[in-house]
Parts: sequence; structure tokens; C-alpha cells
Amino acid sequence: MSYVDGFVAAVPVANREIYLQHCTEAAEVFREHGALRVVECWQDDVPHGKLTDFFMAVKASEDEAILFSWIEWPSKEARDAGWAAVIADPRMDPAKKPMPFDGKRMIYGGFAPLLDA
Repeated sequence: MSYVDGFVAAVPVANREIYLQHCTEAAEVFREHGALRVVECWQDDVPHGKLTDFFMAVKASEDEAILFSWIEWPSKEARDAGWAAVIADPRMDPAKKPMPFDGKRMIYGGFAPLLDA
């Protein structure tokens, strides 16, 4: 069964095109190292909540948009090997390719699908 890495982040609205370029290049690297699919979604209809919401979860400021993304892998084993290869890939060196957002506020995790209808 497949495996999914999920991400939520706050990206400065002014960095939308820079982010698109960044994630387009990164998606190529992930696909080369075994990812089946890389999906990046920019905030469109994201409500503000009273107790919790995406904005609070990543401490988004007024000038930031919510990013929701995922990477689909063939299996957890493929994901583990793929991530190791991505991290070792010189194209992903954060010194040469810094993220265009504050990665410390990103939420991420790996998920085993429960239902795929």
C-alpha cells in the first residue's frame, strides 16, 4: 500500500512565484528518488477558526498564505529510501537552495492510508 508525507506551512504571499519555482525543482528531485506524486496547494478557501485552524497551527501572519501539500510514495520503505536520497542530493542543499518560507513553523508527518476510495 502507498505511503504519504503531508505538509502544512505558511508562505509569504510575496514569495508565491519563488515558492512555485522552488517546489517545481524539488518535485523533480522527489520523483527521481521514487515519489509517485507531489502535490502543492495554495490557500484558496481557508477559514479562520475560533479554537484552531491552519493559520494558528503554523502561526501565519497577515502577509502569509497557507500551503497544503503531500508527497505520495509506493510504500513506507520507498519513502524512507527516497527521503535519504533526497537529503543527500546536492540539488537539495539548503545552503544553495534555501526554502522561501520559515520551515520551523511547518507541520509535517508520514501517513499510512486508511481509505483510498
